[in-house]
Amino acid sequence: MNVLKHDLIIIGSGLAGLRAALEAAFLSKGELDIALVSKTQLLRPHSVCAEGGTGAALRIDEGDSPELHAWDTVKGSDFLADQDAVWRFVELIPQEILKLDHWGIPWARRENGKIDQRPFGGHSFPRAVFAADKTGFFEVHTMYDNLQRFSNVHRYDEVMVTSLLIEDGEYRGFTAIDLTRGEFLVFQSKALIIATGGACRIYGFTTYSYTVTGDGMAIAYRAGLPLKDMEFVQFHPTGLVPSGILITEAARGEGGYLINNLGERFMGKYAEKMMELAPRDIVSRSEMQEIEAGRGFTREDGLDYVLLDLTHLGREKINERLPLIREVAIKFAGIDPIEKPLPVRPVAHYSMGGIHVDIDGQTPVPGVYAAGEVACVSLHGANRLGTNSTAECLVWGGITGGKAYENVKKQKAFPKLPTEMVLREEARINEIFNKPNKESLYTIRKELREIMDKNVGVYRDEKGLTAALNKVRELIQRFKDCGLEDKSKYYNTDLVSYLEMENMLTLAEIIVLGALERKESRGGHARRDYPNRDDENWLKHTLAYYTPQGPRLEYLPVKITTWKPVERKY
Repeated sequence: MNVLKHDLIIIGSGLAGLRAALEAAFLSKGELDIALVSKTQLLRPHSVCAEGGTGAALRIDEGDSPELHAWDTVKGSDFLADQDAVWRFVELIPQEILKLDHWGIPWARRENGKIDQRPFGGHSFPRAVFAADKTGFFEVHTMYDNLQRFSNVHRYDEVMVTSLLIEDGEYRGFTAIDLTRGEFLVFQSKALIIATGGACRIYGFTTYSYTVTGDGMAIAYRAGLPLKDMEFVQFHPTGLVPSGILITEAARGEGGYLINNLGERFMGKYAEKMMELAPRDIVSRSEMQEIEAGRGFTREDGLDYVLLDLTHLGREKINERLPLIREVAIKFAGIDPIEKPLPVRPVAHYSMGGIHVDIDGQTPVPGVYAAGEVACVSLHGANRLGTNSTAECLVWGGITGGKAYENVKKQKAFPKLPTEMVLREEARINEIFNKPNKESLYTIRKELREIMDKNVGVYRDEKGLTAALNKVRELIQRFKDCGLEDKSKYYNTDLVSYLEMENMLTLAEIIVLGALERKESRGGHARRDYPNRDDENWLKHTLAYYTPQGPRLEYLPVKITTWKPVERKY
């Protein structure tokens, strides 16, 4: 049995994981034995795809404030955010922006040298700090570069975690596969931070990298940790058709227009004041209403769209502020946004739900933390504001890195290894190689994404959700007959796809069941048959617990400290 031990292990190498590693390394003055375990090569997390900016109230002298950022976030969340978490977030994020500045990130600057900020959807003040339209890329690389100061930070590239070892309510370690060698590994640590990101590859039309399959969420759930608010999936208003690649909200923040087939800037009908910079749930629903009313542009593949017009911004501004968007549009749509509008439609973009954690990022299991998109501290509630996701990764990456370091300092010994659990998991992995391949893994993946796109999208209803739940459960049964075409050990992408498929099916059932049970419309969860928000019955979080028969749902009150729910108008 190959057992690897480190004081602190972080699963995931995106913004939250890197920030956590940095915090623990700085606090311990480089003495803590830290490991980063990543399914991809370490510098290939999905965080590098974040484009538009990171939100922070920096301009107090010009009229912004942490209070205003908090209000925008709570209102944007459709009042499902836990307000204690929101307050902590808005107070800490300005410090994170300045830390990155000191660490060397090339923030965009005003002419006077101050850090620049631009408007973003749902924010009542321009507070998106940015580095052109490659913000996540520069944040990841800046933190990775700074980690090079510490010789005690170890990396495990292309190692996929398969199970979390929790026995009698205590964390004991986790199992993984070294994908480069096909070797089964066991990791032990005194504390663990899960920072594996979201799950939007459950959908077909999505902005997410192919690796974003909800592994951390699913593994934690099967180990007994509850998942919170999984029915709330964000659909970004501007996914490039037909690829689904993200066209950053910064394109609208810089002044882009949404246009229907009549040439109208239609957002005036839906959000008269904020227009294209209303929150994402409102803009996405507005686009779908235009398309369904016949005012969109049709395609044979069903990806009907509206237009995002940037032409009036001019060549100089597009090249300075949106260079990546121009490059992506030319490469993947054959359109230069300097000359022509871009075809866009709502696209699966973000998981508001995740592993249930408290305000410190602590899960119900002592010593196990979660940060970033994999976690649900409930900063975002039912709808995330743009720029608050990279900001959340920085804030709770820092918090969990600090809390995990404190936890490690208290412990002298590693937890006892549950040998039987390890042997059982190793046998399960080996059995996958021996299974007869009666069903195509890739057909099941295709069918899952089709039903999620069709029935669990921007708009939902009981008939569609019931059909989706039945389909997902059918696919779960059919998946039992899946095996591997490739029986080799080295770089077995067939095995990776199998494990990812298992995770996606697990999470899809939770998402659909939670959506079916929540009989209201709130934020990213819009029911045609229950079009109104119902605070009396549904101002509460959904908790999903694993059982062999399927998810068991419970509910948890929302923490309201400052603002009671009111009608959202933009």
